Amino acid sequence: MTKNIPPHKDVSEISNLGNSFNKIVVSRGNPLAKLMVVGEAPGAKEEELGAPFVGRSGKLLDQLLQNAGIDISLDVYFCNVVKCRPPQNRRPTKTEIQENLPWLYQQIKLVNPKIIILVGATALEAILKNNSPISILRGKWINWDGRLAMPIFHPAYLLRNQSKEEGAPMSLTKSDFLKIKEKIDTLK
Repeated sequence: MTKNIPPHKDVSEISNLGNSFNKIVVSRGNPLAKLMVVGEAPGAKEEELGAPFVGRSGKLLDQLLQNAGIDISLDVYFCNVVKCRPPQNRRPTKTEIQENLPWLYQQIKLVNPKIIILVGATALEAILKNNSPISILRGKWINWDGRLAMPIFHPAYLLRNQSKEEGAPMSLTKSDFLKIKEKIDTLK
């Protein structure tokens, strides 16, 4: 079956962000992975290195995945809703998200993951079209387009809230990753 790949477009055609960044950040990881991790948008480090989740937040995310027993080079494909860093690292606008969604949907179609992890509120809102607080939906499996999706706290939030107490965001996120690992294991 041939999959439709969007035609190459000039950076300025992808988004209004075209005049304010240097690189398009597409992905990192295994394009055959059963698990896709979708974040908000690249940060400065991601733009510099051309890969998502490679800054401080990404290192924490990698560590959380690995601590749960998930192989980040084999089991995971990382990408973002928005493919370009917004100015001053601000949250992408609704228009920027809408302009980038066809590219994200194409990535999802091509990778064809069984599980999608929605990292933070922007990814949750963009994919699930749900504005509920992430604190209510995090850790819950949601059926989206025939796939399982789970919202989780963004690692940047975890870096700001480092309490190790049970019930704190870090503890909750660790338990979310254990649920994700269990689900991956049932797919093998």
